[in-house]
Amino acid sequence: MGSDHMPIGRRERAKQDKRERIMTAARELFAEHGVDRVTTQQVARRADVAIGTLYLYASTKAELLIMVQNEKFAAAVDSGLAAADAAVGQGALERVIALIRPLVECVREHLENGRTYLRELVFGDPAEPYRQVGLTLAGRVEDGITGLLTRNEDIGAADAATLARVITAIIHISTTATVCPHRSDEAVLADIRDQIHATLAQHIRAA
Repeated sequence: MGSDHMPIGRRERAKQDKRERIMTAARELFAEHGVDRVTTQQVARRADVAIGTLYLYASTKAELLIMVQNEKFAAAVDSGLAAADAAVGQGALERVIALIRPLVECVREHLENGRTYLRELVFGDPAEPYRQVGLTLAGRVEDGITGLLTRNEDIGAADAATLARVITAIIHISTTATVCPHRSDEAVLADIRDQIHATLAQHIRAA
């Protein structure tokens, strides 16, 4: 009988096990101490792998962080897109806020890690595989916002794409700014909402 999936070999299972141990160790240490106070050697030690083995999966601490945060961010993107789709009858502004709420909460769950993650995505090497995944996730957010805006008859497709880029910049700056680190998620979201409202006001009659 045929099978849709070939069984993986022992070597591949061993690689998957090591990657999972490294991911778990990095996730735990970053959550406990923040990325700045964690070393790759600590991650390797907790994962019970040699430092050379760890570098086969992530060559820098930044890549380790991106690898970990990508999983969290992907879940937040899925949640936000679903929330926006479920916001039936709401205007463009409220649907955009529904989309970005899980993203803001994800990035601010651990401010140091969230800021570093976004900074690395923006300023790091876009050819690095984990960054490519993160940038693809960011693209899904921008495309999602564009799609929500184009549902409004006042906004054309070209303007929607431009506005989506502006809105993602607002989110990035507002969630990573160091001036108010102790503000609540709701306060940050309220500030983001005001900025998006002002951005859309010239394009939507009842923004």
